[in-house]
Amino acid sequence: MWLLVFSIGMVFLYKWVPVPVTPLMVIRSVENYQDQKPMGWKHDWVSLDQISKNLQLAVICSEDQNFLKHNGFDVEAIEKAYLDNKKGKRIKGASTISQQTAKNVFLWPQRSWFRKGLEVYFTFLIESIWSKERIMEVYLNSIEMGPGIYGAEAAAIYWYKKPASKLSQYESASIAAILPNPLKYKANPATNYIERRKIWIVRQMGYFGKLEYK
Repeated sequence: MWLLVFSIGMVFLYKWVPVPVTPLMVIRSVENYQDQKPMGWKHDWVSLDQISKNLQLAVICSEDQNFLKHNGFDVEAIEKAYLDNKKGKRIKGASTISQQTAKNVFLWPQRSWFRKGLEVYFTFLIESIWSKERIMEVYLNSIEMGPGIYGAEAAAIYWYKKPASKLSQYESASIAAILPNPLKYKANPATNYIERRKIWIVRQMGYFGKLEYK
C-alpha cells in the first residue's frame, strides 16, 4: 500500500516539478565508473515553450505518430509488432512516447516482464494525471540523446552549439533519428543511415502538419 501511495505521489509531484535525475543517468554513471571511464551527465531542464516545435514534431513523427490520439498505448502498433515478430521479422517494439517517459523517469532500462508490467502501470498513471504537453515536456527533458547527454537543451548544445529553442527542422530530425540508440549513432555529423532516417522524418513532419496539443 505504501509503494502504491509513493508511486502515485511521485507522479503527482512530477506533474509540476522538474525531474532532477533519472535511473538511467545513475546506471550510466556507474557503468562508466566500472569501465574506468568516469563521465558525468549534462542535463539542463527547460520548459516546453523553450523547446523548438520542430523537435517536438520530429520525435512524434519518429517515435510515436499517434501520440496525440492514444491514451498511452498504441494498440495498432502493438498488434503489428506482434505479427511481425511472430513472422520472424526483425524484432521491434511498439513503445509509445508515454511508455518511454514512464520507463525513463521511474524505471530501469533492462527488459523483463516485471519491468514491463510496472511500465504499463506508470504509463496509465501519467496519462491519467499529466497532460500531453507535460508528458512531452518530461520526455524531451529526460531521454538520452548522446553520451552523457540528457534532454533537448543539452542535446542541442552538444550537437549544434545552440539552445533547443533554435533547432531547425533538419537539426531536430537528426536528433530524433538517433533516439533508438543514442550511444551508437551521431546526430552531427550524420552517417548515411542517420541521413536517410532524417530525410524520412522530415517528410513525415510535412505530412503531419501543424502540431496542436488538446
